[in-house]
Amino acid sequence: MNPRRHAMPELRGRDRRDQFVLVSCFFLLFPGFFFYHTLLGTGTTRAFLGGYFAPVALAFAVPLGLIYLSRMRRERRRLTMVDFHYALFFVYFLAVVLINGAAGANRTIVTNHLLAILYMVLVFIMFSFIDFDSRRFRVMGMLSLAAMSTIAFVNSVDGVFYLGALGIAKDADALATYQGFSRSYLFTYLVVVSFTPRPPLRMLLHALGAATLFVNTARSEFAGLLFAIPLIEFYYSRHKLYFLFAAAVLAALASVYFDQIVAALPSNRILELLDLSHSSSANKRLQLTVYAWQTVAAHPLFGDYASYKPGYYSHNLLSAWVDLGLFGVVYLAGLVLLPIVPMFAHEYFAARARGLFMCAFAFACVTILLLLTSHYFTDMLLSATLGACARYSYERVKKRPGQGMRPTDASSMTVR
Repeated sequence: MNPRRHAMPELRGRDRRDQFVLVSCFFLLFPGFFFYHTLLGTGTTRAFLGGYFAPVALAFAVPLGLIYLSRMRRERRRLTMVDFHYALFFVYFLAVVLINGAAGANRTIVTNHLLAILYMVLVFIMFSFIDFDSRRFRVMGMLSLAAMSTIAFVNSVDGVFYLGALGIAKDADALATYQGFSRSYLFTYLVVVSFTPRPPLRMLLHALGAATLFVNTARSEFAGLLFAIPLIEFYYSRHKLYFLFAAAVLAALASVYFDQIVAALPSNRILELLDLSHSSSANKRLQLTVYAWQTVAAHPLFGDYASYKPGYYSHNLLSAWVDLGLFGVVYLAGLVLLPIVPMFAHEYFAARARGLFMCAFAFACVTILLLLTSHYFTDMLLSATLGACARYSYERVKKRPGQGMRPTDASSMTVR
């Protein structure tokens, strides 16, 4: 009997089990978070899982860790330079947290950072291994998006979806803010739309996503979605010049009828994007950024870990400089940029269209935008970007036997 032939069904069975665990983790952490907090906000149930994300992530920590180690043992080529350098970043990040925690840093911030490391690792593993282009995943993703949009529209009041305003939650303190709902939606949307080849269906997903995040009032995620749409459509368009012409016409029409369009929209905080000077939230974030610059000016090399009250951090990449020092922020910036640049040069204008590249590139563009403008450095979008980059790197190397990546390669972090 051929042992290799005997091993193939066993490997396929193991892969199916791994996919079940990975996909379950994705849908429980993202759409599941949205549905759980909908049950809380509508008074249907109490907060039996607290804030939900932490206990679910802890439940999947060991299974996903074992899947990652098993895959790496079976296929050494899966260990890309993205894996290697992201692991180094986590070692550094964890060392900073533990050293400062032992020195008496704020317990809440230390705990939040430890949980953030767990979340980032889990998201990286999911995006490294999930078969997002499988029909089953795409159907589940589209159904989840439809369900989340329906919930947002049905429960919106005067064009705003905020379950806390209903006043019927049994555990109001445990109810997620609009950022939590928008995170669940944006993650699911970016994955599904990146692997949707049919233009009419993508247009429907874009329209549904924009409308949902508009009523959700999450300005950062709404801006990220609008930023991603033209990048995705230009990549998938067969006739690039026609696309640019159509985009220019739409932009011209929007500018001509801008006032009428704005007047027709429900009034909510999304419209503050048109003039952030009148936004109390934007002004507060500007003050936090000024304070962060003062902190790094006083401590340019090592930063000043947890030198702020919990929640009062700089809402941009500068937060990494404050907590991780100059080395941390430079290394993090390199993680964001270096893997995606060669991918962009090799794939974005290529004749073929690949959903895996688009997934990595869409997440990368949204990550860069939000890290520059509004998100904390532990944003899970970064892990999604790097996980997709690692998967893309492995898929390319797999097509060239004998040329696997090793951590000792001189090519640094660039994806080959």
